[in-house]
Amino acid sequence: MRLVLKDIGRLVTLAEFGEGPARGPLAELAAVDHAFLIAEDGRVAFAGPMSRYRREWERGAATVLSLGDMLVTPGLVDAHTHLVFAGWRADEFALRLRGVGYRQILAAGGGIHRTVAATRAAGEEELFTLGLARLDQMLRRGVTTVESKSGYGLDLETELKQLRVNRRLDREHPVDVVSTYLGAHVVPAEHREDPEAYVRFMLDTVQPAVRREGLAEFCDVFCEEGAFDREQTRRLLRKAAALGFGLKLHADELHAGRGAELAVELGATSADHLLCVSETGMKVLAASSTVAVLLPGTAFFLGADSAPGRRLIDEGAAVALATDFNPGSCPLLDLRMTMTMACLKMRLTPAEALVACTLNAAHAVGRADRAGSLREGKPADLVVWDCPDWTHLPYRMGEDLVHAVFKAGRMVYRSDRVGPQSCASGRT
Repeated sequence: MRLVLKDIGRLVTLAEFGEGPARGPLAELAAVDHAFLIAEDGRVAFAGPMSRYRREWERGAATVLSLGDMLVTPGLVDAHTHLVFAGWRADEFALRLRGVGYRQILAAGGGIHRTVAATRAAGEEELFTLGLARLDQMLRRGVTTVESKSGYGLDLETELKQLRVNRRLDREHPVDVVSTYLGAHVVPAEHREDPEAYVRFMLDTVQPAVRREGLAEFCDVFCEEGAFDREQTRRLLRKAAALGFGLKLHADELHAGRGAELAVELGATSADHLLCVSETGMKVLAASSTVAVLLPGTAFFLGADSAPGRRLIDEGAAVALATDFNPGSCPLLDLRMTMTMACLKMRLTPAEALVACTLNAAHAVGRADRAGSLREGKPADLVVWDCPDWTHLPYRMGEDLVHAVFKAGRMVYRSDRVGPQSCASGRT
């Protein structure tokens, strides 16, 4: 099976960064103008300027497209989402706009506990159907890989249910789904008087059960005042590491709790949020392999100050961006909009924003060997954009620029501007 993309206006492969994440300030990216790309059996085989193109490559090809002035980039990677849940909380959004505080909403039975109740009540098939629709929306926006956390069950049955849905979504939808166990999202209502009992329950019962069924690659903990303290986080993640999970932290989101430092100490793949990261935390991240995953949509939606993205990049940290899609603090499915917010609120350049949503995001979810760049031999996960340059991606906010999406060299979505939409799952 051969894919031939020719007459590409501008091709951005990000292959110049090699096997590691991109670090340091970036004003420009290596790009090939008037380019071609060939994929064989779903993997990138050749790419370069049209002056090196050979017409015989078209013989026997399954797909040949001439793309004119369009842009081709790696598929986008959304490195932090809470994809599988039931129930929305739009009424709480309206309450917050009227000045009602989150603690008041929580005390009235709302907030995350409301989503937990709805998700516990939902059947697995319902959650799967909801997840399919959300993945379709992400795919139409150029996302080819997504991380999906549990954490709206907080009991054994529902946490396993969410993670089984993740596994099924990964198998049945074109978008790759990386599954993360986040039982340590908040202490559930039934353990409010004895949080330590809930920690023991996760250590002794849930983590081993998740591992036995092979339902998650990563284990995440919300390390924050009112959630789980540093010592509880350390215990949970050390046990997770011993069981073979990769590690993640919700770190320094609401308070400066040295979460970034703990993430590095434990060898976590990523430290996420980081709105309140300390000066020491930024330097520690810069000297480590832990990726800083920033979520500008959450800060925007909550009216909070953004994470110090510019400083983290200038210090030398590997920075990724993600939507944090969830029903409470960021109901955002559009990863391109996070690029816009990162540029405007964190002062990232368009080049840095694209890298943060592709190559560095792939490193943040353990997928750098198969996503995030178009290096020779890697799967041909790519997006054809109806614009001339990557600078348009954060600039033209809200505009549908996706012409087509390819997953492993196969077209899985095509814009209705040029023909019928097509998802491999059969939905339109």
